[in-house]
Amino acid sequence: MNSLVLDFQEINKNQLFLVGGKGLNLGELSKIQDIKVPKGFCITTEAFQKAIEQNQSYHALLDQLTLLNVKDRDQISKICSKIRDLILEVAIPSEVVNAVSTYLSKFGEELAYAVRSSATAEDLPHASFAGQQDTYLNIIGKENILQHISRCWASLFTDRAVIYRMQNEFDHNQVYLSVVIQKMVFPQASGILFTADPITSNRKVVSIDASFGLGEALVSGLVSADCYKVQDNKIIDKRIATKKLAIYGRREGGTESQQIDSQKQITQTLTDQQILQLAQIGRQIEAYFRCPQDIEWCLVEDTFYIVQSRPITTLFPIPEVDDQEKHVYLSVGHQQMMTDPIKPLGLSFWMLTSRAPMRKAGGRLFVDISQHLASPDRRNMFIEAIGKSDPLLKDALLKVVAGEDYLESSTENKAPTPTKNVQEHSSSSFKALIENDPTIVTELIKKNETSIEELKQNIQKKSGSDLMDFIIEDLQKLRELLFDPRSSAVFMSAMNATEWINEKIYEWLDEKNVGDTLSQSVPNNITSEMGLALMDVADVIRPYPEVIDYLQHVKDDNFLDEVIKFEGGQETKYAIDDYLRKYGMRCTGEIDLTRTRWSEKPSTLVPMILSNIKNFEPHESRRKFEQGLEKAMQKEKELVERLLLLPDGKQKAEEIKEVISLIRNFIGYREYPKYGMISRYFVYKLALLKEAEQLVKNNVISEVEDLFYLTFEELHEVVRTNKLDYQIINKRKNEYKLYTKLTPPRVLTSDGEIIVGEYKHENLPTEAILGLAVSSGVIEGRARVILNMEDANLEEGDILVTSFTDPSWTPLFVAIKGLVTEVGGLMTHGAVIAREYGLPAVVGVENATKLIKDGQRIRVHGTEGYIEIL
Repeated sequence: MNSLVLDFQEINKNQLFLVGGKGLNLGELSKIQDIKVPKGFCITTEAFQKAIEQNQSYHALLDQLTLLNVKDRDQISKICSKIRDLILEVAIPSEVVNAVSTYLSKFGEELAYAVRSSATAEDLPHASFAGQQDTYLNIIGKENILQHISRCWASLFTDRAVIYRMQNEFDHNQVYLSVVIQKMVFPQASGILFTADPITSNRKVVSIDASFGLGEALVSGLVSADCYKVQDNKIIDKRIATKKLAIYGRREGGTESQQIDSQKQITQTLTDQQILQLAQIGRQIEAYFRCPQDIEWCLVEDTFYIVQSRPITTLFPIPEVDDQEKHVYLSVGHQQMMTDPIKPLGLSFWMLTSRAPMRKAGGRLFVDISQHLASPDRRNMFIEAIGKSDPLLKDALLKVVAGEDYLESSTENKAPTPTKNVQEHSSSSFKALIENDPTIVTELIKKNETSIEELKQNIQKKSGSDLMDFIIEDLQKLRELLFDPRSSAVFMSAMNATEWINEKIYEWLDEKNVGDTLSQSVPNNITSEMGLALMDVADVIRPYPEVIDYLQHVKDDNFLDEVIKFEGGQETKYAIDDYLRKYGMRCTGEIDLTRTRWSEKPSTLVPMILSNIKNFEPHESRRKFEQGLEKAMQKEKELVERLLLLPDGKQKAEEIKEVISLIRNFIGYREYPKYGMISRYFVYKLALLKEAEQLVKNNVISEVEDLFYLTFEELHEVVRTNKLDYQIINKRKNEYKLYTKLTPPRVLTSDGEIIVGEYKHENLPTEAILGLAVSSGVIEGRARVILNMEDANLEEGDILVTSFTDPSWTPLFVAIKGLVTEVGGLMTHGAVIAREYGLPAVVGVENATKLIKDGQRIRVHGTEGYIEIL
């Protein structure tokens, strides 16, 4: 066997770095029984390396290219052009030329061939790189084929291929090119088959695109294609396109576009029988590769040929289950305002903490809600309850139950409904779950603080397996605190009271969402206090210009050791240290225990502190709180006065005052349980990092952060045995990179189908961008589209537009006038804090960060739930 040129039949599945993704897949396809693949061979990457290994100019240019990044477009273009010219001039090694001649003689030198690029970083399960290198069709003659081999090699350095590698963090030095030489077939029809619906992600639906002639017309977008959908060997949908053009091979070589006869333009490309036959071929290929496939096919004289198959890399993974039942999953990330992937250690801590039936997929967590949808009564109650906080979820679930009769069950399920209303809203009175006593909140907070202090003391004495066992025991204490019935009763009473008062005031006085104003500046809201407290830190630093100048140039996280050299530096250090003692366990994406905390990277706070110094006068935190309190008190007074004028006004007014009191006493506590959980997680993390340092010393792991890619159970075993298969770490790191590119759905089924909900707003401006109203008011201002908190450069009056906000974003809220997020519901953290600060807010706005451009002037309708671009 020649290592420079391999027949498809000679390729084995371990030769990715020899024949690239496309070549490897063709080799595998050619081994599947009854699957017809046009014969061919691969010029291996060794041939490419042999051609350029001694070329010093090539390596010098490649070294220059590795120093650039995506922003250096002009330099990339110049260097790439030089590399391509150089490769086209390089002589193809004589051994390669001889091997190509041998294979062409065997297959037929007079025939036409497709010459395709096959890079080692394409058609992979975690990166498609589709279309990044060149393909040439209908190439005839040995000399012509050799010339196009060089062109394929050169296409490894097209601008688009190089930039794509940079974006996906592939080293140019580690990517090589094989060239596929494959006998041309001249089809009457061709196209693409997906074994999972690319629109809905449903793994049970095969989707086929078909058009006349060669598939290049379809791939390049020259023509519209017919689209057929097949499920369970039945055609469930057909869309026949008008196909005006087709690409055909020319007798002398190359291709040309031809007009299609007008009568043929609207005919179905494939017969129904052919559609079902092709769908079966797709399922056979998928079964062989064991994952959903993107397949290129050709139809020649009633026979289907497969010219490529690659994994579909854009599908969101499905949670693994042990049964064949149908399941419906809700995204935890959309509830927790953190849709980024979570590393394995973070996932396992969340699963050890939660009581809900959790499942992992794509580095995210999902709750299996199938049990709650199993009976009509429970289903309706569950969907109504969840819809009050997130209408998109409600609409998606209504679509699920409308279309799937498998959810019907004759047995009433006994699982508790996660969200339940306290009372019937038809009643004019409100009954809380707990007595209206503010000292209950004080006691709950004190209990949590005492427990965390005990944890900090006791965990210091633990190491090794003892530490792991101790953490498992302490997680039980965390669960007891989180699911304390009194704790739940406090914030549920406040939430239900807010919902009730909104309904009643709208019914009695025709005013919407008064609860938003009534809940401003409430006591015991640990998250809103955090934002105001950072304004107080700015007040400490404001009088000291040398410190301010120093902070503007901070680069590392040891700045607190240096700042004391300046006048006011000691005061600055004390203020920031005090802030970190109370809030240093927070960070973006804080539900992932592995994320870097403010205490670990205090420089994260510096831009926000400087922004507060720039945008606010001294003591602004006190003024903001007092202004919010004044608005809330004034709203209560106004409501009471208006209610007294109604029939039974005195009774209504007394009832409203009692409910307002309960809201103000209890709604602030809504943020505390999570703060307690995150505080505990940080204590665990610090202890585990010490343990990881010992594992590094013992050469069990290479670096401390490797432990983040193990589940807690796996880490426990590694600590016990001092042994680790390092392939696990590398595999998980690659998976995590893939997961960062995926967008998690709100609702996912066990068929892989992503169910998308829609808003039901009426009578809105035609160009309105729809979302969920979570904090009342209308505000106009400059949109600041910010994806990373560290990049924020806000000025007072800006409107923050972002993917999601968790509590760590709260310090930014003091400088803005409105909020728009892609993720969120009525009681998620961003919504709660927006109401607390009196910021009009609309959340759950699909693709907000793409629809709204940074710097645009927008109007946020926080009462009605939409945004206008002005």
